[in-house]
This record gives sequence, structure tokens and C-alpha cells, in this order.
Amino acid sequence: MIKAICFDLFFTLIIPSYEKENNEYDILGLSAEEWERYAENASLYRERALGYVKSEREIIEKITASMPCEISDEQKQSLLKARENRMKNALQNVPDEITGAIKVLKAKGKQIGLISNADRIDCKYWEKSKLFPFFDDAVFSCEAGLLKPDRRIYELAMRRLGVRPGECVFVGDGGSDELRGAKEAGMKTVFTEALEAKSDKSRKHILQYSDYHIRNFAELAVWIGL
Repeated sequence: MIKAICFDLFFTLIIPSYEKENNEYDILGLSAEEWERYAENASLYRERALGYVKSEREIIEKITASMPCEISDEQKQSLLKARENRMKNALQNVPDEITGAIKVLKAKGKQIGLISNADRIDCKYWEKSKLFPFFDDAVFSCEAGLLKPDRRIYELAMRRLGVRPGECVFVGDGGSDELRGAKEAGMKTVFTEALEAKSDKSRKHILQYSDYHIRNFAELAVWIGL
């Protein structure tokens, strides 16, 4: 019997999309692609997501230090504000389809958890999210010191919810090989493309570790058997 459902956050429940103007890259006169190349550098992101970078300001300092140009303190402060606003907006503007599905699961007595690779800025406004009232627990990598797909982060989430692997489902978009990690931890897995469709190559890889594949959240409750 399924007692708990754990969700990924980014590209599963929310997408921290850029606005039309006043984004991080606008502040520096860059394209979105140029900014992302520095801001989402794999080794730098790993430091942030494991909690080695302790403050929001330090995140911006680390990103800008890798860039081949001089960036003023005023620009850094603007970058921080823009990045925080983008994350806050994403957490407060969750699609009704998603909140509705989670409400159904919660009303049926299921425990709801979150397992997310996230840095200090990513999770700063979690408690202000529309999702927060429905979640029993949230495990963020920067607080746990563990990153998906390390099976220990899933095991930590299950311990905190008080459930065994056979009683828990993990729902995610498949990024960071997260469904493989969930499988290795003994969880059932659901691959969702509700917010973002994958390329054929990515989809084929992710489906190897998926027990079920959904394209909208209404299917989730059906699969779980509610």
C-alpha cells in the first residue's frame, strides 16, 4: 500500500522561468544562454547544492567570480534580488493542476514529501509557496549535504516520513538521474512531463527507471489507485 508520495521540485512542480525583463542576465547585458553558462556551471552548482556555499550573497559572489568581467557591488545586489524574486515567483505561481492533484492525495491520507537538489536561494521561499501547506516534510540537498541521485537522500526522506521503500512513490521529471536513485533506494517511480517535455533521447533513458509515465498530474492519483 502506498502511504507517501515524494516529489522533485524543479521542472516537476515549478519552473523558475525568466520574466520578460529585469532578469539576472539583463543586469549584466548578457543573453540568457550566456548567463546560464556561468550561473549553472556543474561544479559550482554542486558546491551550492551540497551546502558548501552558506549564504545567498556568497552564491552570487561565486557565480560572478567565474565571469571574465568586472561586476560592481550594486550589480551583485541587483543580481541577488532578481534571482530571489524569480524563485519566489515560481513557488507562488504553481499551476492549479498540480496543487489540485496534491490536494487530492493529501485528502486521501497520503503523506507528501519533497526531495530537491537546491541551493540556499532556491529554497529560501519554500514556506511561502502555495505548495507548502500540503507537504509533511521537505529534504533540500543544501541542508542534507546529499544530492540526488545518491540513494541516501531518498532514504533520509523516507525515514523522516516514517515509511518503508515499498510504501513510497517518487515523482520527478528525471533530471539528475533522480529516478535511478529512487529505484536504487527501493521506491516506486513516476516520470512526469507535465511541465516540460523531454527530447526523445532523454525520455528513452529516463523510462528505463520509471514504473509509470504521466503527461499531466490528473493521471497520478489514478496510477496510485485512488
